[in-house]
Amino acid sequence: MNKKIIIPAIIIGIFAVAAVIAFNKTDQTAENPVVAENKESTVKEFTMTSFYEIVDDQPKPQYSLKEINVNKGDLVRIKITVTKGMHDFKIDEFNVFADTKELNKEYVVEFVADKAGEFIYYCTKPGHRANGHWGTLIVTE
Repeated sequence: MNKKIIIPAIIIGIFAVAAVIAFNKTDQTAENPVVAENKESTVKEFTMTSFYEIVDDQPKPQYSLKEINVNKGDLVRIKITVTKGMHDFKIDEFNVFADTKELNKEYVVEFVADKAGEFIYYCTKPGHRANGHWGTLIVTE
């Protein structure tokens, strides 16, 4: 075979393999989305369930933790397990989202709390936040 064809084909192949490897490293699944990581931070870990109850004949979706307190700079790890219903988990200000679609499966979100304040975490399913499926993340200086 001609060297003029083989060498460019090998180079293209190398670039294709490098592109696939780079894409897989940046691909984050909903099962374990890691938004940011800081190895020097204190890790604050929390475990909660996401579920609904029937109150006055109406479903009331909720998280078992209504408030999470951390310090600015902490690496926050939240483990979420849905025990009843279809839910997800979101914190807008930290670009955190997990589609916690499977029942009784633990999903983990991690992020660095790099800004102080009070931030709402909530379920984005229609009507859930309005019906109480939210909590407050408090980040202190």
